[in-house]
Amino acid sequence: MRSEKSGTTRHTTPTPPRAQLIADTALALLAERGMRGLTHRAVDEAAGLPPGSTSNLARTRAALLEAAVRRLGEREEEVLTPREMPDPAAGLDALAEAIALALHRSLTGPRELLLARYELALEAARRPELRAIYDATGKERFREPVVALMAAAGSTEPERHALSLVAWCEGMMFACAAGSYHAEAPGRAELRRGVTELLRGALRPAP
Repeated sequence: MRSEKSGTTRHTTPTPPRAQLIADTALALLAERGMRGLTHRAVDEAAGLPPGSTSNLARTRAALLEAAVRRLGEREEEVLTPREMPDPAAGLDALAEAIALALHRSLTGPRELLLARYELALEAARRPELRAIYDATGKERFREPVVALMAAAGSTEPERHALSLVAWCEGMMFACAAGSYHAEAPGRAELRRGVTELLRGALRPAP
């Protein structure tokens, strides 16, 4: 899939229905039970599938975790479609509105996605093979598009500014999903103000 406004190309292969069910169930189990609660048998039972179905798709635990990471990326990418992304020429306010919309959807959508994301991120820190997949998925689906977006918006240091933006969004999601603000997530207008402040600092012309 190609985003004409950002100029980036994303290669997306639709996930088969059963594989999607298994990966979605794995994400739900990660959120509900943590990493120890994710087993092939648990996925079969929670998904209502015959015993051995998950093993047929993902032979090893590493393969099951990989399927979960890839499916997580697909679902997170749906938070803001390419058609909803503003043209960089539309200005800072339009960009801030789009980012705030995506962040608000993440915070008000299924909480299991955010919890599963942190379980997988921690596991990736311990498993080099999962780290490579986790990083590659994040780079293609999120990091590169954000860098391209910042460059198109006029950033003189798009890599650094993209890092600041991603880190701010990541911190907001963690604080509101698992941190001290889990019971009081900010509204869309508040998020928009925060993003606008960040973008103004990043895109302000140098003196």
